Amino acid sequence: MKTIILAGGLGTRLAEETDVRPKPMIEVGGRPLLWHVMSIYAAYGFSEFVVALGHKAEHIKRYFLEYHGMSGDLTIELATGKVESHAGPRPDWRVHLVDTGQETQTGGRLRRLQAHVADGTFMMTYGDGVADIDITRLLAFHRSHGRLATVTAVRPPARFGSLELDGNRVTHFREKPLAGEGWINGGFFVLEPAAIDLIAGDLTLWEHEPMEQLARDDQLRAYLHDGYWQPVDTLREKRILESLWESGRAPWKVW
Repeated sequence: MKTIILAGGLGTRLAEETDVRPKPMIEVGGRPLLWHVMSIYAAYGFSEFVVALGHKAEHIKRYFLEYHGMSGDLTIELATGKVESHAGPRPDWRVHLVDTGQETQTGGRLRRLQAHVADGTFMMTYGDGVADIDITRLLAFHRSHGRLATVTAVRPPARFGSLELDGNRVTHFREKPLAGEGWINGGFFVLEPAAIDLIAGDLTLWEHEPMEQLARDDQLRAYLHDGYWQPVDTLREKRILESLWESGRAPWKVW
């Protein structure tokens, strides 16, 4: 089963980083966010990926082209050009890198990849968010309801401390609880090929008309994930992941 990863957006809210690289190539623990996302899927046995490229696509292509040679020590015979790698085991992944356009929106990128996933159920997520999600359970849930689409619903990380008030008296204060109120789209979709037919073209946002139509047609179900989930839209959020990784307590490290 293939997993599509949307990795072509501009990432304008992280301009300090994305002026020089695409957002999924921002590093946490010396590895791109994209690698972390792929590692989550691979931990559950899903290791064939279709990466939708756009903004600064060459950075992602170069990373995978050079992955074998750059991961580990090397011995180079200068006279012959022979290179011997001394790296340990590398991920057994199959990675399709597909340029889906600079200005293409999320739905348009998925539509451009239709031929890659026409043979059956596939998964899709964003290249800039991690979670401690059990992919096997997610897929089992999708198969149990028989609809065209499953979205993983998550609780957004709270950005501010919460106050409980009695008039103007603070009765309880909690500094930045782990999760905010309500459920939101956390990515980690499971889809049937027919869902792509709802995408009109390059300028279609997957999160607008297609998902709205799926909901109206009773073809969308939510897998409730009450565990860890963290997108990276700001430098502060990147630092959160860095701190967790360096502490050895990264919740999304399921491999």
